Amino acid sequence: MSSNLEYYKVFYYVGQLGSITLAAEKLCISQPAVSQAIRQLELSVDAKLFIRTSKGVRLTREGELLYSYVKSGLDDIWYGENMLRRMQDLDTGEVRIGASDMTLQFYLLPFLERFHEKYPKVKVTVSNGPTPETLGFLSHGTIDFGVVSSPVDARPEVSVTEVKKIRNIFVAGEQFKHLKGKRLEYGILKELPCIFLEKNTSTRRFMDDYLEKLGIVVEPEFELATSDMIVQFAMRNLGIGCVMSEFAEKEIEAGHLFELEFKQGMPERSFCIITDRKNPMSPAGGHLLELLMEKPEKSMI
Repeated sequence: MSSNLEYYKVFYYVGQLGSITLAAEKLCISQPAVSQAIRQLELSVDAKLFIRTSKGVRLTREGELLYSYVKSGLDDIWYGENMLRRMQDLDTGEVRIGASDMTLQFYLLPFLERFHEKYPKVKVTVSNGPTPETLGFLSHGTIDFGVVSSPVDARPEVSVTEVKKIRNIFVAGEQFKHLKGKRLEYGILKELPCIFLEKNTSTRRFMDDYLEKLGIVVEPEFELATSDMIVQFAMRNLGIGCVMSEFAEKEIEAGHLFELEFKQGMPERSFCIITDRKNPMSPAGGHLLELLMEKPEKSMI
């Protein structure tokens, strides 16, 4: 740009109002300052932009051409400033979250409901995927933050905060009722048909790591994408399912499934909020995060 942006702003108002006096009043500057800005702009673009008339000034043909572009540019700038203010005030904007079916259903949904009630014009986008995939979304800056389940193998710049304790359980249907009420060893799983999540999930990784520490490696009969499907398979007596307890809670209460009991309880794990210190967060994302972090249990990192 060969001229000061302020010269174009003065040019815009003189062209819009057709008067140097009115433009000076609008800009809260003196009339000589307006005239000087116009002269400097005309020298810069090497063209006469205004013709004086008895009623004020009017644009020349060159001035009309330049005015159309200046008006468009300044309108875009002012629109952008207005949209930015609206975003800061949460009158618009977008929150981008990464979450699995499990964290969404059993942790995030009530918070999203409260946030939507408070800021109904903010768009909420959820990228659905297991913990490793959500960590990838965060690394590439495609989400503001993620809600995942432990274990979390994160880079040093990722902050991980534990927000809810959860536990894995093994469930079975009527065909396996001979196991009900017995104190079992985990080794029995090697003798039974098992239904597990796919290996790219933190739930499966946690279970595999725990059993491996006990010297037990289980090859499941079925590997499924969702915990809901594991519950459905277990209800149809297709095997022993491993899920987070809340997925099977209703079916256990209804008597369609029962929880297997083991002499040694599997350790608890957690839902965690992950953020990246290197990635800026949207204003709307920051407000939702504040809502989620009101009462965190403890910081893990």
